[in-house]
Amino acid sequence: MAEGDEDLPRDAKIVKSLLKSMGVDDYEPRVVHQFLELWYRYVVDVLTDAQVYSEHAGKATIDCDDVKLAIQSKVNFSFSQPPPREVLLELARNRNKIPLPKSIAGPGIPLPPEQDTLISPNYQLVIPKKQTAQPMEETEEDEESVDPNLSQEHKTDLLQHTHQRISFPLGAKRPR
Repeated sequence: MAEGDEDLPRDAKIVKSLLKSMGVDDYEPRVVHQFLELWYRYVVDVLTDAQVYSEHAGKATIDCDDVKLAIQSKVNFSFSQPPPREVLLELARNRNKIPLPKSIAGPGIPLPPEQDTLISPNYQLVIPKKQTAQPMEETEEDEESVDPNLSQEHKTDLLQHTHQRISFPLGAKRPR
């Protein structure tokens, strides 16, 4: 036993001996606690399921068959088998039929053409137009042309908040 192992609970000693038997010599001490948490959670889940199966069967206590059924149920629903090798090979063949885009030659990491990348997004900014001082007669005409059913406040808001849209790419063009 290593130094300090005398203080550990029996379950922690078992986890440490399992790690050692698998050839794992260097690990953080928290790994033991994480394995214990996983172990306890799994046991609680299995025993809870076994109790449900036992109650469903009308038994007063849990027996070995209930625990086996709970473990088998966990295995069936928790772990899935990978697809057969032939299916994976067929998927790989279909995916590899599509050629990769040609890369941009230049310094640094080779990238696909700009139209195939997401590194140059376009942004739209809404910039409010500045209102110039207009004579009262023109402002009244503009207000009437907006919508006669709107209140005076809404007309003023619409006239003051006319926007101009500007689009530009963020990324700078690279020299070639």
